[in-house]
Amino acid sequence: MPDLTTKRDERLHRPAGIRSLWLGDTKVSYVPDGDVRLRPLPLLPDTTDEVWATHPEYLDAAGHLVAGVGGLLVEHGGRALLIDAGFGPQTFRAPDGPLGVIHGGALPGSLAALGRAPEDIEAVAFTHLHSDHIGWAVHPSPDDGLPLFPRAEFLIAEPEWDRLDLLAAEGTTERVAALAPRVRTVRDGQEVFPGVHLRITPGHTVGHAEYVITGGGRRLIAFGDAVHSPIQIDHPDWSSAFDHDLARTAVHRRRLVAELAEPDTIGFGIHFADVVFGHVRQGGDGPAWHPVDA
Repeated sequence: MPDLTTKRDERLHRPAGIRSLWLGDTKVSYVPDGDVRLRPLPLLPDTTDEVWATHPEYLDAAGHLVAGVGGLLVEHGGRALLIDAGFGPQTFRAPDGPLGVIHGGALPGSLAALGRAPEDIEAVAFTHLHSDHIGWAVHPSPDDGLPLFPRAEFLIAEPEWDRLDLLAAEGTTERVAALAPRVRTVRDGQEVFPGVHLRITPGHTVGHAEYVITGGGRRLIAFGDAVHSPIQIDHPDWSSAFDHDLARTAVHRRRLVAELAEPDTIGFGIHFADVVFGHVRQGGDGPAWHPVDA
């Protein structure tokens, strides 16, 4: 029988399937859309070949970091909120740089497996406006060419919406701007759904947002791209090449890691391979990020 360490290591280099847990009367579920393969040294420039030689458990057979893309479904009292919308029905390969290959397309099927149709989603709340988080909001369904979420409003932090010009490098400015009739901008501290509060944490982008979900005496922090890989929990000073402000993100990440070590606190890392739900245990042997399963 594989030991617990072996099982954990296997999960670190495979993308997650559907995973759910309960916070009192609120159910939260990871909704997979696809996966990403990332080049570790370009992604985390402060790392070295020696770091990755010491931690092969994070890498696939080709030496890439494995990450997922998707969303977080929040269900309460018959209502449904989706945080982030995956990459959408597309594939992209990059010849160099941090990104190797990314593909999406599975999110509608994942929602169906959770018993939800796209029209059940009353709002899609974004952590930020990068293409791997807005996919199904800006790409029509390949089945009928219509928007996937016919009823949903799109919740975007005010400073993120105010700087759409910064999306020019991704080539998505026009597509995101076209969402305007359905966009509702939200402010720091605002409750966007029962038990779900937004907090603005600039660094990865100028208006990057996290969502704090409370219920049953516990809280879950969906921290978006403040952290890309569980290895950064052990090394919060290692910022990602995708971060808009590397120093500011590192300062926030140190605070976040300390917060995730507090009692009754769970983190959700959308790109965290097959350990998307977890909590931090500091001062022990081994990785600080410990998966939480339900």
